[in-house]
Amino acid sequence: MAEVTSAVALSECLNLGFGGELFTGKETILLVEDEAFVREVTREVLESAGYRVLTARNAMEALAEYERMSHMDLLLTDVVLPGESGRALARDLRSSQPSLAVLFVTGYAMQLAEIEVARPAEACLPKPFSAVALLRKVRQMLDGKTERKAEVRTGSSVMRACETVWPA
Repeated sequence: MAEVTSAVALSECLNLGFGGELFTGKETILLVEDEAFVREVTREVLESAGYRVLTARNAMEALAEYERMSHMDLLLTDVVLPGESGRALARDLRSSQPSLAVLFVTGYAMQLAEIEVARPAEACLPKPFSAVALLRKVRQMLDGKTERKAEVRTGSSVMRACETVWPA
Protein backbone atom coordinates (compact mmCIF):
# COMPACT_ATOMS: atom_id res chain seq x y z
CA MET A 1 0.00 0.00 0.00
CA ALA A 2 1.27 3.47 -0.86
CA GLU A 3 2.33 5.76 1.96
CA VAL A 4 -0.42 8.16 3.04
CA THR A 5 0.97 11.69 3.27
CA SER A 6 -2.01 13.98 3.81
CA ALA A 7 -4.96 14.17 6.16
CA VAL A 8 -7.33 14.15 3.16
CA ALA A 9 -5.74 11.00 1.74
CA LEU A 10 -5.82 9.36 5.17
CA SER A 11 -9.48 10.26 5.52
CA GLU A 12 -10.25 8.81 2.09
CA CYS A 13 -8.44 5.57 2.95
CA LEU A 14 -10.36 5.20 6.22
CA ASN A 15 -13.72 5.87 4.62
CA LEU A 16 -13.48 3.46 1.71
CA GLY A 17 -14.46 -0.09 2.42
CA PHE A 18 -14.73 -3.12 0.22
CA GLY A 19 -16.46 -2.42 -3.06
CA GLY A 20 -15.83 1.32 -2.70
CA GLU A 21 -18.53 1.78 -0.04
CA LEU A 22 -18.37 5.13 1.70
CA PHE A 23 -18.60 5.01 5.48
CA THR A 24 -19.00 8.75 5.99
CA GLY A 25 -21.77 10.73 7.61
CA LYS A 26 -22.89 13.95 9.23
CA GLU A 27 -24.83 12.48 12.14
CA THR A 28 -24.18 13.15 15.82
CA ILE A 29 -22.57 10.38 17.84
CA LEU A 30 -22.23 10.28 21.61
CA LEU A 31 -19.03 8.32 22.32
CA VAL A 32 -18.65 6.98 25.86
CA GLU A 33 -15.30 5.36 26.67
CA ASP A 34 -13.37 5.46 29.92
CA GLU A 35 -9.94 4.76 28.39
CA ALA A 36 -8.57 8.10 27.16
CA PHE A 37 -6.44 6.70 24.33
CA VAL A 38 -9.27 4.57 22.91
CA ARG A 39 -11.72 7.48 23.27
CA GLU A 40 -9.43 9.92 21.43
CA VAL A 41 -8.49 7.57 18.59
CA THR A 42 -12.12 6.56 18.10
CA ARG A 43 -13.18 10.22 18.09
CA GLU A 44 -10.52 11.08 15.51
CA VAL A 45 -11.57 8.22 13.22
CA LEU A 46 -15.24 9.20 13.42
CA GLU A 47 -14.55 12.90 12.91
CA SER A 48 -12.31 12.09 9.92
CA ALA A 49 -15.39 10.48 8.38
CA GLY A 50 -17.47 13.64 8.91
CA TYR A 51 -19.42 12.69 12.03
CA ARG A 52 -20.08 15.14 14.84
CA VAL A 53 -18.71 13.42 17.95
CA LEU A 54 -19.40 14.29 21.58
CA THR A 55 -17.33 12.40 24.13
CA ALA A 56 -17.80 11.31 27.71
CA ARG A 57 -15.70 9.22 30.13
CA ASN A 58 -18.63 7.65 31.96
CA ALA A 59 -22.42 7.43 32.08
CA MET A 60 -22.80 10.51 34.25
CA GLU A 61 -20.91 12.69 31.75
CA ALA A 62 -22.83 11.07 28.89
CA LEU A 63 -26.19 11.92 30.46
CA ALA A 64 -25.05 15.53 30.90
CA GLU A 65 -24.01 15.70 27.20
CA TYR A 66 -27.33 14.21 26.17
CA GLU A 67 -29.27 16.74 28.25
CA ARG A 68 -27.33 19.53 26.55
CA MET A 69 -28.09 18.19 23.06
CA SER A 70 -31.45 16.43 23.64
CA HIS A 71 -30.98 14.30 20.50
CA MET A 72 -28.28 11.92 19.32
CA ASP A 73 -28.24 9.73 16.24
CA LEU A 74 -26.07 7.02 17.79
CA LEU A 75 -24.81 6.06 21.22
CA LEU A 76 -21.40 4.40 20.89
CA THR A 77 -20.46 3.13 24.33
CA ASP A 78 -18.15 0.72 26.06
CA VAL A 79 -20.13 -1.91 27.95
CA VAL A 80 -17.93 -1.73 31.04
CA LEU A 81 -17.71 1.80 32.47
CA PRO A 82 -16.90 3.18 35.90
CA GLY A 83 -20.16 3.61 37.78
CA GLU A 84 -23.18 2.85 35.62
CA SER A 85 -22.63 0.36 32.77
CA GLY A 86 -23.02 1.11 29.08
CA ARG A 87 -26.13 -1.09 28.97
CA ALA A 88 -27.73 0.89 31.82
CA LEU A 89 -26.78 4.14 30.07
CA ALA A 90 -28.44 2.95 26.86
CA ARG A 91 -31.59 2.06 28.81
CA ASP A 92 -31.64 5.53 30.42
CA LEU A 93 -31.18 7.37 27.12
CA ARG A 94 -33.78 5.20 25.41
CA SER A 95 -36.35 6.31 27.98
CA SER A 96 -36.11 9.78 26.34
CA GLN A 97 -35.35 8.66 22.79
CA PRO A 98 -36.72 5.12 22.18
CA SER A 99 -35.41 4.85 18.62
CA LEU A 100 -31.81 5.71 19.59
CA ALA A 101 -29.36 3.44 17.79
CA VAL A 102 -26.82 1.88 20.16
CA LEU A 103 -23.47 0.36 19.31
CA PHE A 104 -21.63 -1.27 22.20
CA VAL A 105 -17.88 -1.88 22.12
CA THR A 106 -16.21 -4.31 24.45
CA GLY A 107 -13.09 -6.31 25.03
CA TYR A 108 -15.26 -9.08 26.51
CA ALA A 109 -17.02 -10.26 23.35
CA MET A 110 -17.22 -13.92 24.35
CA GLN A 111 -18.93 -12.98 27.60
CA LEU A 112 -21.58 -10.94 25.80
CA ALA A 113 -22.13 -13.27 22.85
CA GLU A 114 -24.70 -15.23 24.85
CA ILE A 115 -26.76 -12.22 25.95
CA GLU A 116 -29.85 -11.80 23.82
CA VAL A 117 -31.07 -8.27 23.32
CA ALA A 118 -34.76 -7.47 23.17
CA ARG A 119 -34.01 -4.28 21.21
CA PRO A 120 -32.80 -4.84 17.63
CA ALA A 121 -31.40 -1.30 17.53
CA GLU A 122 -28.39 -2.54 19.51
CA ALA A 123 -25.25 -4.24 18.27
CA CYS A 124 -21.76 -4.84 19.58
CA LEU A 125 -18.31 -4.38 18.08
CA PRO A 126 -15.60 -6.39 19.85
CA LYS A 127 -12.30 -4.70 20.75
CA PRO A 128 -9.84 -4.37 19.25
CA PHE A 129 -11.44 -3.12 16.05
CA SER A 130 -10.01 -1.46 12.95
CA ALA A 131 -10.99 2.01 11.75
CA VAL A 132 -12.78 0.50 8.76
CA ALA A 133 -14.67 -2.02 10.93
CA LEU A 134 -15.77 0.82 13.22
CA LEU A 135 -16.88 3.08 10.37
CA ARG A 136 -18.68 0.24 8.60
CA LYS A 137 -20.62 -0.76 11.73
CA VAL A 138 -21.50 2.86 12.60
CA ARG A 139 -22.79 3.42 9.06
CA GLN A 140 -24.79 0.18 9.18
CA MET A 141 -26.38 1.19 12.47
CA LEU A 142 -27.27 4.66 11.21
CA ASP A 143 -28.57 3.44 7.84
CA GLY A 144 -30.78 0.85 9.51
CA LYS A 145 -32.65 3.28 11.79
CA THR A 146 -35.95 3.13 9.88
CA GLU A 147 -35.97 -0.67 9.84
CA ARG A 148 -35.00 -0.85 13.52
CA LYS A 149 -37.81 1.51 14.54
CA ALA A 150 -40.34 -0.87 13.00
CA GLU A 151 -38.68 -3.88 14.63
CA VAL A 152 -38.65 -2.19 18.04
CA ARG A 153 -42.38 -1.45 17.75
CA THR A 154 -43.32 -4.99 16.73
CA GLY A 155 -40.79 -6.74 18.92
CA SER A 156 -40.50 -9.33 16.13
CA SER A 157 -36.78 -9.74 16.17
CA VAL A 158 -34.16 -10.51 18.75
CA MET A 159 -30.46 -10.37 18.03
CA ARG A 160 -27.30 -11.20 19.90
CA ALA A 161 -25.76 -8.42 21.96
CA CYS A 162 -22.32 -9.07 20.57
CA GLU A 163 -21.10 -11.25 17.75
CA THR A 164 -17.42 -12.08 17.70
CA VAL A 165 -17.24 -12.02 13.89
CA TRP A 166 -18.92 -9.42 11.69
CA PRO A 167 -19.61 -10.17 8.01
CA ALA A 168 -17.83 -7.96 5.48
